[in-house]
Amino acid sequence: MSRVFKILKFLLERPVRFFVMASVLLGLVGGLVLGASGWALLLAPGPHQNARQINIAPGQSLSSVTRDLAASGSLHSALVFSVYSRFAGPVQAGEFYLPPRASMRDISRILRLGDVVMHAVTVPEGLTSQQVVELLLGEPVLSGMAAIPAEGSLLPETYYVPRGHARATLLTKMQAAQAQALTQLWENRQRGLPLKTPQEALVLASIVEKETGQAGERGQVAAVFINRLRKRMRLQSDPTIIYGLVGGKGALGRPIRLSEINKPTPYNTYTIFGLPPTPIANPGRAALAAVLDPPSTSALYFVADGTGGHIFADTLAEHNKNVRRWRKLQKQQRQ
Repeated sequence: MSRVFKILKFLLERPVRFFVMASVLLGLVGGLVLGASGWALLLAPGPHQNARQINIAPGQSLSSVTRDLAASGSLHSALVFSVYSRFAGPVQAGEFYLPPRASMRDISRILRLGDVVMHAVTVPEGLTSQQVVELLLGEPVLSGMAAIPAEGSLLPETYYVPRGHARATLLTKMQAAQAQALTQLWENRQRGLPLKTPQEALVLASIVEKETGQAGERGQVAAVFINRLRKRMRLQSDPTIIYGLVGGKGALGRPIRLSEINKPTPYNTYTIFGLPPTPIANPGRAALAAVLDPPSTSALYFVADGTGGHIFADTLAEHNKNVRRWRKLQKQQRQ
């Protein structure tokens, strides 16, 4: 008995050696638990026939992960999987894809070293910042609350995020992407534009974004507004009236009234010269590029053509003719 105490005293006085020997001992125990039959189970194709996904929460224990896998029918042996995974290394937090018939060794490797499943979150061009936040609040893969960022500061794109990604973090990423896009395009802008700052370009791009939903028209619409700014003409953009009335809510929900066209607001470009004080939406990269490198044209007017696009005109007389044609078409459509 005294010999046993001497051995324990020797190990305790040398904690590093004790730790190494304990680890070796545990490894031997693990090997005995697995044995030949355990290794066979570990390497055998898994029992699940279809692909599966598992979500591991931050801080979730291996025991809890093992229970989840066993409950879903993904393991031949929870004990063998647990012993092997404990020595193989810690699992990551995140959502993981498990292919059909994945072995327990493959599952352990995926949870330790595999790629976390990423989910696409698409933000369309032309939404206000309030609308973007509302859209993100409806995305079940995201978490947390978020304040509404400055209008125009978000770059609409498809972003790939892991499940549980914070909404506030995604908005910060969108702001950084917009700032980077604006800086790059501003540095390579066409010379001689009637835009003094990147912010003015952002404001005009937001108007272009709201004026047309057709990618091929952005350049023409931008050129019209650039021409009007050069001639000190009012922009006369309907979306600016709407933003002056409802702000970040986005949609008016009805036609604009004549009294609203003539109603002065800081955003109504029928009553003010130049640009509104802020963007009226979040423009995409294409709208920014259209504003900062517009095509050469003498057009000063445009009106809807009934197909989702617009007809452009150089003179007021030509424009009035196009307007009459558009109103006639509207009347026919209502009949």
